Amino acid sequence: MDKQHKQQVSALAKQVKRFYEQRKPFKVYHGNTNSTRVLTFDRDSMVDVSQLNRVLKVDKKRKIAVVEPNVPMDKLVEATLPHGLVPPVVMEFPGITVAGGLQGGAGESSSFKYGTFNRTLNWYDIMLANGEVLRVSRKQHADLFWGAAGAYGSLGVVTAAEVQLVPAKQYVNVTYLPVTSFTEASDQLQKLTKQSYDYIDGILYGPNNGVIIVGNLNDTPHGPVQTFTKRSDPWFYLHAEKISWAGKSRQESIPIFDYLFRYDRGAFWMGAYAFRHFRTPFNNVTRWLTDPFMHTRRMYDALQASGLSQECIIQDLAMPAKHAPEFLKFIDGEFGFYPLWLLPILPDRHSPLLSLNVNAKMAINVGAWALLGKSEDQMAKLNRKLEREVQRLEGKKCLYGHCYYTEKEFWELYDKPQYDRLRAKYKAETLPDVYSKIRHKPVKVSAKRGLLHVLLGKNGIRIK
Repeated sequence: MDKQHKQQVSALAKQVKRFYEQRKPFKVYHGNTNSTRVLTFDRDSMVDVSQLNRVLKVDKKRKIAVVEPNVPMDKLVEATLPHGLVPPVVMEFPGITVAGGLQGGAGESSSFKYGTFNRTLNWYDIMLANGEVLRVSRKQHADLFWGAAGAYGSLGVVTAAEVQLVPAKQYVNVTYLPVTSFTEASDQLQKLTKQSYDYIDGILYGPNNGVIIVGNLNDTPHGPVQTFTKRSDPWFYLHAEKISWAGKSRQESIPIFDYLFRYDRGAFWMGAYAFRHFRTPFNNVTRWLTDPFMHTRRMYDALQASGLSQECIIQDLAMPAKHAPEFLKFIDGEFGFYPLWLLPILPDRHSPLLSLNVNAKMAINVGAWALLGKSEDQMAKLNRKLEREVQRLEGKKCLYGHCYYTEKEFWELYDKPQYDRLRAKYKAETLPDVYSKIRHKPVKVSAKRGLLHVLLGKNGIRIK
């Protein structure tokens, strides 16, 4: 580690140790967030790690990158691609950080092959609540190495990590495979994960219309080259929808950076709800005009500033693949909103808290995201209904979104004895526990405040 990194970590350790000696709980401020929960920080009980945001080393021979926790995915990819390398799992939003992916147990379209992002780390340094820094790996402090995944910072503060890398290519050659039912979509995903693809995901546009997208890394394009990062480019989900309605498979090649962050513009399809909310026409011209505000970093700032996420269903819900068609029928009948994202993913049963810890050889994660605009009580009832159905189908939900579980219900789903042992062993008593971090806390909604933050380019996180 270089001198600057050591000095920054040493200063943080002194602050953390002081909180520990005072038995004072504290929160970790990262400078931004991809959580949909409204975050509030008290300046007097806050540890600021926002400046730990550098790629410290890329080793082409060993195929690794050593990074600080606040390195976002786009900066990580920009640092590794010149070496002909790329992380095996790259979260689809550019602003998601290394520590966010680790502690949230994040996955993407390569996760049917590699699992969640935390499984692609060789080691990471974590600062305990008493200021001590441990290097954890599969061999050193393995219980903490696995246990921090899904713990959302409640076991310590990540200060550095070594990320595995794999050979990159110039393009991802993709094939769009239209599907016409929930069962066909689920069967296709399970079948395709057994074949030699690098990336697999899917989008459903209705109960009888969807597309599965498979991709392989290659330096030679196998079809028309399509980009998704330029202002004049289509939003990815709209582009895929046209192909799905045509009913025929199609091949094209996407530059690797554009593929990895293909869902950034429009935040999958949540940007379309913003147009509706502000009664703005949704077409090529208005998308072009508003493009600077339709990237995920700006949209998350708006969600944080306004609290508008409380009127949304924004949930990722994973279950054994065999139950996916039944769950999709439930969403169709109870909610009826589309699109829905489908992501096959390897379950991980190492962590007591990891949301993708489902009992199956392959899980299918359903991304269910929509702005419903209902009251707090109505949204609570809808989210509770969703949580109960996921539990009935032996699934788990990702905890970045709103969680309405009672504390008793939450610990019936997760391994509290193991989590408590980790908290005690690694001196995490002055850190907020995971339930207090993830449980839903209603705040006043102000869409105007969110819009102002977007226009001014301000961070929406509240600091008192």
